[in-house]
Amino acid sequence: MAGFLLGATGMFAAMYETQAILPLLSEAYRVSPAQAGLTISVLLAAISVAAWLWGPLSDRIGRRSSLILASSLLVLPTLALPLARSFPVLLALRAVQGLCMPGLLTVGVAYVAEAYAPELGGQAMGWYLVSLVVGGLIGRLVPAALASVVGWRWALAGLAVLPLAASIVMARTLPELAPPRHGSGRRAVGRLLRNSRLWAAAAGGAGLFFAFVGAFSYVTFRLEAAPYRLGTAAAALVFAVWVFGAVGPAAGRLADRVGWRRVLAGAVTLAGTGLGLTLAGPLPVIALGSALMAVGMFTGSTAAQLGVAASSVADRGAAAGIYFSCYYGAGTLAGFLPGLAWQHARWGGVVALTAAVLVGALAVLAVAGRPPAAARLTLLG
Repeated sequence: MAGFLLGATGMFAAMYETQAILPLLSEAYRVSPAQAGLTISVLLAAISVAAWLWGPLSDRIGRRSSLILASSLLVLPTLALPLARSFPVLLALRAVQGLCMPGLLTVGVAYVAEAYAPELGGQAMGWYLVSLVVGGLIGRLVPAALASVVGWRWALAGLAVLPLAASIVMARTLPELAPPRHGSGRRAVGRLLRNSRLWAAAAGGAGLFFAFVGAFSYVTFRLEAAPYRLGTAAAALVFAVWVFGAVGPAAGRLADRVGWRRVLAGAVTLAGTGLGLTLAGPLPVIALGSALMAVGMFTGSTAAQLGVAASSVADRGAAAGIYFSCYYGAGTLAGFLPGLAWQHARWGGVVALTAAVLVGALAVLAVAGRPPAAARLTLLG
């Protein structure tokens, strides 16, 4: 899995490379915190749109070709980020990055299910999530650490090394798979849109992602303000809780035993508990709450993506496209709406908004995709 995991790492590093330096971007371009958050929102919006294209495309041209092509295309807009002399140009480059990413992200779920899950089971998806965690840590910590040394522009551009190396390694090492099973275009998508198990997985995953992006995008504003007044690099250390993404393989094995739905519901509940703890003042308690959110996020993401893979054997690329369209659509809103909540009610507003979304996700997960009551009684009997 090494080449594939390197590709996923490079993609995720580029995805979140602006998140830890939002205050710097706000100052450099003289925009508000919510506007700075658009560097995340526009990228995630582009992913949510392009997911509808890359998923079905991979069903037709093959997963391997899609993965290599997407990683190669991602290099150019990442290299171009230092050239953005205005905020609209920066947003445009971030959108182009987002258009490339579903070729790695959306296709990755189907590729794991077909290439690695038959041998490794649910933990294969867990290892995939671990690679995303590593990429997220690199994308957040490296730019924040290098910004004071080489400037934030070149710190961002340096991350282009990862997708470039990944495209070379994947071209040499990724195994060829049998042609994916796919249906007949619109009818296949229509069938998937009526798949309630897919919507259950999408609701849980999207709710977690909204809360995660919203909280971690604006926690740096909180930590850099009074009474903490941490510097950019010090505030970015909150992203170190991403190391708890190492729970991915264990979450996959647990889902194999008790079912992805139960694991996903428990993960949403755990993330909500951690979110509540961040309302406390002491930094250690904020760190604990952030860590619980991270555990819930990565456990839940593993379970949700297993739910997507299990929801349909045919057209897995299209199913993953629908899931990630919802997932990153939620992330698009999370890059901006919690910024408005921060501007009006500070951290309490951010927590209230994201908690409401988590409750909604639990409600959908509780009812969508379950067999009718009569069928459950028959199974129990």
